Amino acid sequence: MKKKFFSLFLSVCMLFLAAACGGQEQSPVTSEAAQETVNLTVWGAEEDEALLREIFSSFQEHYAGEASFQISYQPQSESKCKDVLLGDLEGGADIFAFADDQVAALAAAGGLDPISNAADIRSANLSAAVDAASVGDTLYAYPLTADNGYFLYYNKAYFSEEDVQSLERMLEAAEQAERLIVMDWTSAWYVYAFFGNTGLEIGLNEDGITNYCTWNSIDGPIRGVDVAQSMLSIAASPSFASRTDTEFLAGVQDGSVIAGISGVWNAVAVTEAWGENTGAAKLPTYTCRGQQVQMASFSGCKLIGVNAYSQHPEWAARLAEWITNESNQRLRFELRGQGPSNINAANSPEVQDSPAIAALLAQSEFSQLQRVGGKFWDPVAAFAGSMAEGNPSGTPLQEQMDRMVEGVTAR
Repeated sequence: MKKKFFSLFLSVCMLFLAAACGGQEQSPVTSEAAQETVNLTVWGAEEDEALLREIFSSFQEHYAGEASFQISYQPQSESKCKDVLLGDLEGGADIFAFADDQVAALAAAGGLDPISNAADIRSANLSAAVDAASVGDTLYAYPLTADNGYFLYYNKAYFSEEDVQSLERMLEAAEQAERLIVMDWTSAWYVYAFFGNTGLEIGLNEDGITNYCTWNSIDGPIRGVDVAQSMLSIAASPSFASRTDTEFLAGVQDGSVIAGISGVWNAVAVTEAWGENTGAAKLPTYTCRGQQVQMASFSGCKLIGVNAYSQHPEWAARLAEWITNESNQRLRFELRGQGPSNINAANSPEVQDSPAIAALLAQSEFSQLQRVGGKFWDPVAAFAGSMAEGNPSGTPLQEQMDRMVEGVTAR
């Protein structure tokens, strides 16, 4: 009887062990089912959507099996990213592209945490781009490009290399051809070009928020009203038009625009339109109070930030680093013509041979890192808009300069 009971007991035990072994064979399925789901939202330039989706795919392929990713893209202006993000940090994107002049405000507001592997990022990128992504000695964002500036595009069928040294000479050639030269005077970013090398100054006060500005100065070799008068003279040419960046590109494509001031983000599209006639150069000089003044420019970098309030901060940081790695900065240059901040990518023959990058480097001698407070933009755009229209109100120029500076320096 005991033997029968023991045999029965042994049989039950064997069945139990077999069942247990079978359960172990199913464990990979159980692990897969329990795999973490990572939802990430990325903000980027509207023009970067196709590029970013390609980068997302390679990221998901690289980390396949470690998590289940749901990555969504939303278009967001890089120049306005800070304002939108700080309106709702907790509801904002996990990863976002933005212009470097916003990094201090984002860090101060708690929107960015210091980069954990800062030494690796610093060693991989150009020092100027690292500085642009830092506040003091602390790195807060991942450098993406080192090309956030502007220069001159021109059609070689209408201008010689000598012509493009002078804006007035270019306007004469454009008048003869009955075509247009354009620049965006609705954007204070571009309008800085007329003031930057005149001795008139703009910059941030020590509080890092408010501006100082001497653009309305009545003393010195060049006064504020001299710059305003030069802008009126330029605007009076039938071959000049104030056009937005989008309108510039549309004019290039339909043949009405033969030169304009823009950046590397339009390099591919301009080359597609003009082909072998595509020319790029530093900005020309313009006449101001009887002098030839080299047009200046703001410079800077595009950065990728990780929201300090992200629900998946480690994965968000991995994706930010993936977007900005050497391979994807090379891809960005290939597809979008944007200049890399990554040292190896920037030194590649393809980048070094780019006319747009060469023009940007030539202009860099006359550029200044963009560091202005938020009150800079609207007053300057309002003033420039009046100049572009030929001062229709008839308001004295000094009065307009004073009003602009009052707005720029408001606290």
